[in-house]
Amino acid sequence: MSPSEDSMQALVLHGVGDLRLEAVPRPDPEPGSRGVLVRIGSCGVCGSDIPRIFSKGTYSFPTVCGHEFAGTVEAVAAGIDTVAPGDRVAVFPLLWCGECGPCREEKYAQCVDYDYLGSRCDGAFAEYVTAPPANLVPVPDGVSLEEAAMTEPAAVALHAVRRGCGCSEGETVAIFGIGPIGLMVAQWVRAAGASRILLFDIEAAKLEQARKMGFEDVFDSSAADPVEVVEERSGGEGVDLAFDGAGVPQTLLEAMASACRGGRVVMLGNPSADVNLPATLISQLMRREATLYGTWNSHFSSSGDTDDWRDVLSAMAEGTLDLEPLITHRIPLDGAVDVLEGMKERREFFSKVLIQPARRDG
Repeated sequence: MSPSEDSMQALVLHGVGDLRLEAVPRPDPEPGSRGVLVRIGSCGVCGSDIPRIFSKGTYSFPTVCGHEFAGTVEAVAAGIDTVAPGDRVAVFPLLWCGECGPCREEKYAQCVDYDYLGSRCDGAFAEYVTAPPANLVPVPDGVSLEEAAMTEPAAVALHAVRRGCGCSEGETVAIFGIGPIGLMVAQWVRAAGASRILLFDIEAAKLEQARKMGFEDVFDSSAADPVEVVEERSGGEGVDLAFDGAGVPQTLLEAMASACRGGRVVMLGNPSADVNLPATLISQLMRREATLYGTWNSHFSSSGDTDDWRDVLSAMAEGTLDLEPLITHRIPLDGAVDVLEGMKERREFFSKVLIQPARRDG
């Protein structure tokens, strides 16, 4: 299991539920392809990783999962001069084809033939991973690799806010489901000047975490009807912007029912089941002329233009975005299998879990 100079430790998924810590060949940066070898500093566990590992599986086996990560450039292929060994980087995990219409417009999340680190090909539950230089973003001074490893979910949250036409100063917001991304959305709309942010969940630990992060209007959805709470707190008007952050039928229905006249609803959580829309709710949405937005992934620019990723890292450096309170677990690779199983079984409260390979240089 111990790695040699040409191998590394990795969590390898051999089949659904069959996750093993193994010594595997260390990848080499390939000229003209993924030309950069990155030594992983931290890799976050996404909510989608748990079903990917324990129930749904990946696109092929064996696979190394993990797509929320940052690290240090270890080596680069010949001819690459945009990054150098020692550079600290966050890595956009989607590998776009570069040939389809969306790619030509830098809409990589809409690529019709993409690959993906951590689901379609090997990711960062390992000591090293290779990535194309165009996918790397420099981590600003003052931002830790732990924080930078959360760039991906924070960019997803920012993209969701922007998909909902942003949040203007003085607007009211409701978020149904406050896992890590839901709380990141809450931070973004707070920074934008929202006048009231209503947060809903059924898990007491999540509600307490939100309060510790300075949010006051935090409600247990199992104790009071969220739509009634919104009506009461908004004077019967509803909210300007509502997010379904959980992806369960109930939270989507509650988000839709909470939108004011001309309000916006953003579908953010991955859907867990079919949703039946009551005719009365459809009529309400029509009469209020509410708008429903889908969102997926985030906007990334390979040319270095302003995008969700660079805006996230800038916000971290400026202190606008504080993700440290979301971290509940820091675990080494050799302890990750037990923790991932604990997440599946809900043995304790997990928010942001970071897997951190041991440094070879100590």
